[in-house]
Amino acid sequence: MVFGGFVCTKNSLCALNILYVMVSLLLIGVAAWGKWFGLVSSIRVVAGVIGVGIFLLFVAFVGICGALKHHQVLLFFYMIILFLVFMVQLSVSAACLAINKEQQKELLEVGWNKSEATQKDVEKTLNCCGFFHPNYNGTCDADCFSNPLSCDPCAPIIQSHAEEVLRFVGGIGCFFSFTEILGVWLTHRYRNQKDSCPNSGAFL
Repeated sequence: MVFGGFVCTKNSLCALNILYVMVSLLLIGVAAWGKWFGLVSSIRVVAGVIGVGIFLLFVAFVGICGALKHHQVLLFFYMIILFLVFMVQLSVSAACLAINKEQQKELLEVGWNKSEATQKDVEKTLNCCGFFHPNYNGTCDADCFSNPLSCDPCAPIIQSHAEEVLRFVGGIGCFFSFTEILGVWLTHRYRNQKDSCPNSGAFL
């Protein structure tokens, strides 16, 4: 019974971290793909996504090594890091789900004014110019700018998608935050268990 519990917890922890490895590689791959095909020109955005992917990959690697070797120190640091990530991610997810339209508008305007590269990406993708009003005396990467009078401002278009995106991000974040607290619980349980049959392979 104890042996079964030990092996089950070990396999569950390994499976959870393999899921994190897949998610981290997906994040890195999507960011690289978006930059390669010119879908995202902002280096900060790409670097941020790749950074999150590498961090998650590192955490998963620590978790897998700790689980396979039943290494108390690695499992302890893994549990602490995962709990901190859980707290941050749950807070961000709750904020995404609770934010109202006025707050969305303010955040979008701040993000718009902060990066010219982001402005170009949005204008090109959504075929709009300017945030509140198109600047006909400036430049714009949108196709509609060849006939400027046909260009719409970007703010209403962005806001029409912002609520759906925030709900999606908040929902995904909540889901993964609960997998993280599951990982903390599994790690705590696994650290306190003993392998009652450490040399079972010797009888095969």
